Amino acid sequence: MTIQFTDEDKKMLLKIARDCILGEFNKSKKRPNFDDIPANLQEFGATFVTLTKHGQLRGCIGTLSAYQPLVQDVCEHAQAAAFHDYRFSPVQKSEMAEIVVEVSYLTDPLPLTYRDAQDLTQKLRPGVDGVILSEGYHRATFLPQVWEQLPEVEDFLTHLCHKMGVDGNRWKAGTLTVETYQAVHFSENDFVDLA
Repeated sequence: MTIQFTDEDKKMLLKIARDCILGEFNKSKKRPNFDDIPANLQEFGATFVTLTKHGQLRGCIGTLSAYQPLVQDVCEHAQAAAFHDYRFSPVQKSEMAEIVVEVSYLTDPLPLTYRDAQDLTQKLRPGVDGVILSEGYHRATFLPQVWEQLPEVEDFLTHLCHKMGVDGNRWKAGTLTVETYQAVHFSENDFVDLA
């Protein structure tokens, strides 16, 4: 089931993400209180939280499966993106004024059946589909927003193969398991009145 978000919902989730990161700098480490959150934001949901600084990725962590309330998911992934993304050093408090927070809410992944590499490239929808590739113990995903950097399907799939730790041309063999999903994503940049 897909949650419908109002602008107020989006602002609230972005504020929760930022507050959960800032809370980690507070010595008290008081857990956020989600009691006054609207019911729709307490439904189970899968999210990714992306942090950028001056337009460059600074952290991105999330899940592909809904296993906890949406607000909790956003909070945990905001903290993980800030402090536990192995690609980056932990975010410092002094950086927070330059960090932009983005939340992506994911639909349930669905298997994509395809005959061969050409069929796969024709079935993927650039700018719409998030893609999960998997084979054995290897698995990786790109959110739909990644199409902005990699608009060509072949480049997108090659980079995603690299991300999952296999040869970039592996997708051409036609043996990878492919799933797709969509995402509703929103950023603090969408709301200039956010402090």
